[in-house]
Formats: sequence, structure tokens, C-alpha cells
Amino acid sequence: MSQIIDRRSVLKAIAASTAMGLIARGGPAFAQAKGLKFGEAQAFSFETLKATAEKMVAEPYAGPAMPAPDILGKIDYDAWGKITYDTDQALFANGPGRFPVTFFHLGMYFRKAVDMHVVEDGKARQIVYDQTYFNMPTDSVARQLPEGVGFAGFRLQEPRDGALDWHKNDWVAFLGASYFRAIGELYQYGLSARGLSVDTAVAGRPEEFPDFTKIYIETPADGSDSVTVCALLEGPSVVGAYRFVMTRAKGVIMDIDQVLFLRRDIERFGISPLTSMYWFSETQKPTAVDWRPEVHDSDGLAMWTGWGEHLWRPLNNPPHTTASTFSDENIKGYGLLQRDRMFDHYEDGVCYEKRPSLWVEPKGNWGKGAVHLIELSTDDEIHDNIVATWVPAEPARAGSKYELSYRLYWQADEPHPTDLARCVATRLSNGGQPGQPRPKGVRKFLVEFLGGPLVNLPYGVKPQMVLTASRGRFTDYQMTEAVPDSVPGHWRAQFDLADVEGTDPVEMKLQLKLDGKIISETWMFQYHPF
Repeated sequence: MSQIIDRRSVLKAIAASTAMGLIARGGPAFAQAKGLKFGEAQAFSFETLKATAEKMVAEPYAGPAMPAPDILGKIDYDAWGKITYDTDQALFANGPGRFPVTFFHLGMYFRKAVDMHVVEDGKARQIVYDQTYFNMPTDSVARQLPEGVGFAGFRLQEPRDGALDWHKNDWVAFLGASYFRAIGELYQYGLSARGLSVDTAVAGRPEEFPDFTKIYIETPADGSDSVTVCALLEGPSVVGAYRFVMTRAKGVIMDIDQVLFLRRDIERFGISPLTSMYWFSETQKPTAVDWRPEVHDSDGLAMWTGWGEHLWRPLNNPPHTTASTFSDENIKGYGLLQRDRMFDHYEDGVCYEKRPSLWVEPKGNWGKGAVHLIELSTDDEIHDNIVATWVPAEPARAGSKYELSYRLYWQADEPHPTDLARCVATRLSNGGQPGQPRPKGVRKFLVEFLGGPLVNLPYGVKPQMVLTASRGRFTDYQMTEAVPDSVPGHWRAQFDLADVEGTDPVEMKLQLKLDGKIISETWMFQYHPF
């Protein structure tokens, strides 16, 4: 589902890297510093990029350039980490705009060259790679690369006029295939987004990873809080044109327009895919597998359906790959969220409690389709094992064209919180009552809710549970109670599930009601019997 790269190390490298700088040897007015080389100017607009993508769909797929494979194969992760960009040569280091742009070097894990361009006054010029842009050891094998091999990706540094040192801090990174990340309002990288997912977890078909092969960075206006980037997407099955308007605000907001042209049929055609990591949490943890209480970038999938229901699906690390679908029409939004913000729930200096939540908000109507949640089994935190994506109901056939827009919110929480009580924890244990013999084959579930109407419940009033399950039966042991802590509106629902035969997953659903009115979001859970 994802490239085999140590994701923890890559995230640390992105977050802790020193800044880089670009210089101009002639070329656009913004780059009169030192060092940068540019190609010839060519007319460019987003409309011309869309026309290029439409033309390419009828041509054979060639794929991105993979230069000097023998040399790149020797730039392993350690060697790659020692190659840093020279901050004095950052694009827009001295303006215009507030955000300098720096670049990633090619290496063993990032072999595909991406053509970088800068756009000014409707003209695009390619930024020509030169090793003098980078700081590298004198004996680095990267010094053997020829001029012009290209870059692996780019990032946007924090504003030059901001409180943080822009040389050491960035807020967006595009690196690998069509992956990109942004920090949230808590200043941490975490989960990723992608331009597109193609046949993720489809039996008998390998997943395809289209690439952003050409990047066009528009010259910003002075004082602007946004950076506009266009990108050409190429893959064996698809060609596309993207425009990103990325705004540094409370967290990061990205407005994305995309046009996609299909070369061939795609079985699982994933629009606006989100990719994350979930190893274990308070829900379930193998005995002594790790010293930390929880390890995850996201702990649940949130959905706001077209008919107005708010759903919460806690994530699983399943025994085998699973694909869950949540059908909808004109969905209002969905996202992979990190709701648990307590440091002592992780005890790890990599700040899992600060990882961003990522919310997708369609612009216009996306019609009928479903959110697909793909969960893969993992035994470590170094692998992304979660994908959430929108899949249109109509089959994705060769010759089809898709044109749509959406907004991404990289924040601490979803951008449109409700007045309902929210699910904050899901816990499993043996069934029965503490202090009494436990019945065999019975599982207990404790689902914690917080806030909303639960805050002001009159003394002695308890919400009621509405429960369903695809298999098994609920025993008479069911109750709701306030959690005995000092947090207002913190309640839990407890119930036992029995008579579950076999190991197939059980789909469960729970809501809290008061006086016939729903007062909580809908908890949906996939229980894997064991």
C-alpha cells in the first residue's frame, strides 16, 4: 500500500531538517541572489496544464525519469540525511512573498526525478539541479551525479517575517509519488495526503502509485498568506492536472482543483486519499509488544454524511487486510483524526499527541459513492497501514474525465465540530462483571463519550443506548454511567456481546439518546473476534 520506507525516520528528517536556499544566475527578477540556474521561459497556466494532461492520456505511458540509478542506489537513508539544502539559496529567500521554497535531494528511496519550475507573469522556467545548492560531505556519492538530474520534492518554509526561524522550520512537504504533508496548528507532521489512490488493497491487482512529475510554483504576491502550486500527475492508468492553493493559517488549509483523465479501467478509484499509521491504542494492545501505552498518528475516521449524520469509526490494526465501505451521497466531509491529545497516553518524544488531524471538505456535490477505509495489519510504527478515500459509485472506466475541487484542513480537530457528544475512547475486555466469574466467549465494550448534551445532564438522569450488531447478541449487562473523574460531560456506555461464532468481523453501531433524541455522534466499530 505504501513504499517501504521507515516513515518515522522520514518524518523526523522532514521536520528537523535545516532550511535551504536558491540563487539565481540570471533569470526571473525574484531570484537575483546567487546560484540558481533556470531553463528557457515557456508559456504556462493551469488551463495549459489541463490541456497537456488531456493530450497525454492518449499517449503511451513513459513514467518519470530515474537518472543515474547506480549512483542513486548508493545514497541510502543515512547518506541522504547528510545532504541538506543551502538555505541561502532558497527560492523567494528574499521575497517576493513570505514563504521561501526549498528542495529535497534524490536518493535510494526517492529515485524519481521531479521537474521543478517557477512561474512568473505567465511564464514557467525550469529550475536546473546543481549540487552546489546542497550541503553534502566531501566524500558523498551524490557528488558524482551529473548536473540537471532533478529533485525529489520540495517544501515550503515558515514565513520570513514570522516568529519561527524559517531556515529551520517548514509547513508543507511534497515528497514521493503524489504524497504530501502539512503540519497542523500544533506544529507537527504526521499523516499524509495523496493526489490519487489507484487500486489500493484490490485482490489480484498491484496498487499503482501515480507520480507528480512536474511542479510549477507560482511567484507569490508580497504579504500573501498563500502559495499556489500546480502539478502534473502521471501513472499507467491516469493523467491529471492539479492546482494547490496552500494557506498558512490556523494549521494549514489547502484548496485543491483537479482534472483527471483515465487511460484504463480502475477498480478502486480513490479521490482525495488520506494515509496514516495506527499500531495500537487503548482499545487493544498485544501484551508487552511495546513500552508505550499507544502508538498512532490517527485514532479514528470521522464522517459527516450527506444526510447530516456524524459518524465515528475507531481505527483497527486488523489480523488481515480489511476494506470497509460507508456509502453516501454528496458527503459533507470526512477525515482521519487524532483525538487523543494527552502526552501520558503515548510517553514518546516524537509527539504523537500533537499529530495533525486531516479533514476533506468537498466543493460542490460529489454525488453517490462511498468512503473506503482500508486497514492493513502492522507490527510496527514505521509503516503507513491506514487509507481513507472517497470512491465514486460509477465505475472508473478508460476515457473518463473527472473534474472536482475540495479543501483540506490540517488542524488539531475537524473544522466543523458538532453539538453532539463525541466518542473519545473505545475499550475491550473480557465480559461479565468485575469480582465475579467471567463467562466464556463474551466480550465487554466500553465506549467513552465527552461533551455536548452530556455536560448539563440533570442529576440522576442517564442517557440510553441504541445498539446494533451484525452477529451475536447483546446480553442484559448494559449500562451508562458518568466516568468518575473531574471532566464535565464524560460518560461511558458498557455492554457485553456474546454468541459470536467464527472469526469474521462483527459490525457494531451505538448511539446515545435522551428523551428520544440522539445526543451523540454514531459510534461504528469493526470487532475482530479472537
